[in-house]
Amino acid sequence: MSTLNVDKVDPSTGTALEIGTSGDTITVPSGATFVVAGTTEITGTNNVQRPNVNPFLINGGFNVSQRYGETATSFVNNTYGLDRWKHYLAGSCALNFQQIRRSDSVVTNLQSVSGVNFLNALKLDCTTDASLGATDMMSVLQIMEGQNNVPLAGKAMTLSFWVRSNVTGTYCVAFKNGSAKTYVVEYTISSADTWEQKIINLTNDTEASYSANSSTTTNGSLQIHFTTRLGTTAQQTTADAWNTGNFYGTSNQVTWGTSTSDVFYLSGVQLEMGTYTSATLPPFQFESYGDNLERCQRYYEKSFLIGTTPAASAVAPDGNIFSSWDTNTARMYINFKKRKRANPTITVYRGNNAGSGTATGTANFIYSGAWNNHTCTGSVSQDYGASLTASSTANFGTDSGVVADLNWTLDAEL
Repeated sequence: MSTLNVDKVDPSTGTALEIGTSGDTITVPSGATFVVAGTTEITGTNNVQRPNVNPFLINGGFNVSQRYGETATSFVNNTYGLDRWKHYLAGSCALNFQQIRRSDSVVTNLQSVSGVNFLNALKLDCTTDASLGATDMMSVLQIMEGQNNVPLAGKAMTLSFWVRSNVTGTYCVAFKNGSAKTYVVEYTISSADTWEQKIINLTNDTEASYSANSSTTTNGSLQIHFTTRLGTTAQQTTADAWNTGNFYGTSNQVTWGTSTSDVFYLSGVQLEMGTYTSATLPPFQFESYGDNLERCQRYYEKSFLIGTTPAASAVAPDGNIFSSWDTNTARMYINFKKRKRANPTITVYRGNNAGSGTATGTANFIYSGAWNNHTCTGSVSQDYGASLTASSTANFGTDSGVVADLNWTLDAEL
């Protein structure tokens, strides 16, 4: 092997430079650094050198589940389950959602089939079957924050994911600019109970269109819906094109949920700028759990243990110190772990020490040798911190402190 030592190589004519020919292997030795500067883009390889940035979609591997951990939980319309993944549901069909881990044979099978060490997957499990009504629909979706979608606006992009179900046939992914415009793409689950990778290419809606919909800052912007059942009301006639209107799929969408045996799994969801095939798709962009959690906490944070469903009487720190300036009112300040997308909704839950009270809006306070329950709510909120204010009737001291037992959640979801 010969060695060529040069500081720079320029094309003899034009601006294109070719290295090697088809079938050649270009090797960067171990320990060497390959630098991609400026706006340079490398195409045609599934070992794309990406800049050190976060994935466009958050928690695409379903590794973070702050609210529910691995507990199978009822799928409720317009609520969040696993972090950053929202639920839409209309009709009589009922189901549970669940984070499943690599200890589950379905996830270990995904690792075997994909060759990628995915840690988790989302499971949907039908608990009440139902026939399809005209206004029925079901989807799990992620809504991108406007400023995160701006780099993709008007650009070619590729969505890829791994999917598995016992119900085969045509499914739909709906890309939505709010309720104003929709781009529906069909894909097929060919084999029952078998992980399959799907790759979807499209061009995103324009920045001007998102801006007209107030979707380029911290508001909701591009929505990506994975539809599992859909009545006629919200069906789009023309697939593979942006259409005006609020749609979630086509008439070819299969009807999942007609049997309590129906299951649907999703994992490895990634969104890339550019057009890729299975041969050229960049590897799934893994993040550390800590980094992934921090990105999720921009939208939702809680004082409960990870995986503990927020509720009254859960274990709570009893070292919260409230300061009172009169006998009726006391206040404490909490600093958020992560600045929020917007001023969050604050919900307070009493802790597990003795005392009575409702599930939300109260806390337990200790004075006179006993725990006592009083109203406690978030009174002032910014994107970086909030005050909790407790109210009683002549039970707090003047210019003194009182210990409280409570938990809280912060919700700034889209």
